[in-house]
Amino acid sequence: MFNALLIATGTVALAEIGDKTQLLALLLAARFRTPWPIVAGILVATLLNHALAAWFGSLVAGWLTPQVLRWVVAASFIGIALWTLRPDQLDDDTPLPGRSAFLTTTVAFFIAEIGDKTQVATVLLAARYSPLWEVIAGTTVGMLLANVPVVLLGSRFSSRLPLKAARMAAACLFLALGMWAAIAGGGR
Repeated sequence: MFNALLIATGTVALAEIGDKTQLLALLLAARFRTPWPIVAGILVATLLNHALAAWFGSLVAGWLTPQVLRWVVAASFIGIALWTLRPDQLDDDTPLPGRSAFLTTTVAFFIAEIGDKTQVATVLLAARYSPLWEVIAGTTVGMLLANVPVVLLGSRFSSRLPLKAARMAAACLFLALGMWAAIAGGGR
């Protein structure tokens, strides 16, 4: 019970460490210095973005035969494992428009998540697991677990985070999920 929720939470929480959206959370926290509107913006943006991604993943899963889906999911998770090893960066001159911490965070996070590895992971998790609400809830909780401490504790926390070890752990998790999908097959 709640298998999809737990796997989605752990996968996204690990993948988010050192990700560009986590760096964005740090940037927003430094700029606005109002943590709760930033956290609320992350929540809303993630729910919207990951709900769309999960819906798409579920839709794609219905188009593909179980055998093709098995290999697409396996190869994609292995690809994300390799992608996770490359650290994300934000440009120093990245503009942050707006005066509202909530609106700026919501828009910036939603846009930053498009094509991000955590969004791709959400698509893949939704193609592999059900019910869909558990995938969406899990990926959202994973994003919050990784980003809320950064927002609340700011730069002091991020400088002590073992980013390389976190990227390696996330890559190993994605690799294990890819291998499991290839070996165990099945799905939904």
